[in-house]
Amino acid sequence: MKVCGVCEEQVPKYRCPTCKVRYCSLSCYKKHKDGCVPELLAPPSAPLNGTQSISEWTVEELLGEDSESDRVPLQRLKQLGESEELKALLCNPHLRQLLLTVDKAENKAEIMKTAMQEPLFVEFADHCLKIAEPVENEDVTH
Repeated sequence: MKVCGVCEEQVPKYRCPTCKVRYCSLSCYKKHKDGCVPELLAPPSAPLNGTQSISEWTVEELLGEDSESDRVPLQRLKQLGESEELKALLCNPHLRQLLLTVDKAENKAEIMKTAMQEPLFVEFADHCLKIAEPVENEDVTH
């Protein structure tokens, strides 16, 4: 069983949205937030907040039960990275800019509505979904 990444005494119930360190209470979060380092800026093997590194947590611990239905099997994620169609689409600077805009947006739902009006973005999303969530015995005649 893991312990709080701040006090190292209690079982953590929460996860920092910035660096993913686990903490047990509001007081621990308040102590943690001043020294919080975003996950992407922390050196890969350096402990976050001086205690535990993100690599010590399993995927199950990081995602939690509430994320179960949103998981994509690792094999399918690898297929996304190996897809020649997706690689070809990602060569398009307009698509890359759309993806950066979606990634940086505060209101992701609203920006996705706008992005889905772009045929290139829809084509990209369709290719991703075909790999991540393939339809069994897809009816090609519709």
